[in-house]
Amino acid sequence: MVARGLLAALIAAALAGPVAAQAPQLELPPPVLTIDADRLIAESGFGQRLSDAFEMRARALAAENREIEAELLAEERELTERRPELPPDEFRALADAFDQKVQLLREQQDEKERELTQFREAERQRFFQEVAPVLSEIVRERRALVILDRRDVFLSADSIDITDEVILRLDASLETPAEDAAPDATRTED
Repeated sequence: MVARGLLAALIAAALAGPVAAQAPQLELPPPVLTIDADRLIAESGFGQRLSDAFEMRARALAAENREIEAELLAEERELTERRPELPPDEFRALADAFDQKVQLLREQQDEKERELTQFREAERQRFFQEVAPVLSEIVRERRALVILDRRDVFLSADSIDITDEVILRLDASLETPAEDAAPDATRTED
């Protein structure tokens, strides 16, 4: 029993010799990386194409809203001008019909706004699905522990921000024509 303990101590001493002769090396923890998600979308080609598709739809909806508003104002003005010449019951029926039309149009336009917001969120999700392989590759290369959004970090060194690198790699890996990157981008909701 004593012989085994002595043998184990000798083996440990023999193995410790070369290790002790080397300079002590500290093992660094895996790095934490940060990314500016908004900048990634705004500055990458793919993100810009998706943003442009959303903006085009938003502008089309805003123009449609302005057109509807102008038509409703003209119709309201005409109804107001006709009021003195109409019997009260007939005017009330026209006014009620106008109010119902306004409510229906408001509901329809609100639904289009919701659909536009859903489109935007779906495109953001699609964007980050496309970015995921690029981020995974960088995590593996740097043996990182995690990537955090810079907005969620109180204080960090700029050297851990990989946004520029991701933009470069993403643009290089997703060289697709604009019409392929954002399908139906020119279609407006009716």
